[in-house]
Amino acid sequence: MRTALTGVAIALLGSAGHAPAGEFGSADEAKAMLENAVVAIKTDKAGALRQISSGEAGFRDRDLYPFCVGPDGIFSAHPALVGQSLKDLTDKTGKSLGQEMYEVAREGTISRVDYQWPRPGMATPVAKAIYVTRVDDQVCAVRYYR
Repeated sequence: MRTALTGVAIALLGSAGHAPAGEFGSADEAKAMLENAVVAIKTDKAGALRQISSGEAGFRDRDLYPFCVGPDGIFSAHPALVGQSLKDLTDKTGKSLGQEMYEVAREGTISRVDYQWPRPGMATPVAKAIYVTRVDDQVCAVRYYR
């Protein structure tokens, strides 16, 4: 059964607070951050997951940050959702983001999942995307406004 996003899941899909349009990260920046996360996980998985969660080592830039989810669907790295499930995550239109992320995530390939979510402080959903890949047993991603 698909469920609506809870307040806690907003931390995954939308930044807290207000940020001017120039303050949002770009698609290229999101992809580069995900590539850096992949390298870090391959080098030192446990250390990288800690750094991703804390935003250290360049893993936080404006509204951009990576997150990772283990094979059980539980966040293993995220600024606010470690220990919670990605499996039932849906966007404002009911699209199953968690399911689609797992379906498209492939080692060595970065895929994009599109969805609808309002910018911080706004009510109308706009185009947003998640770059996603698989590294080791993790599905890792960075999301950005399109």
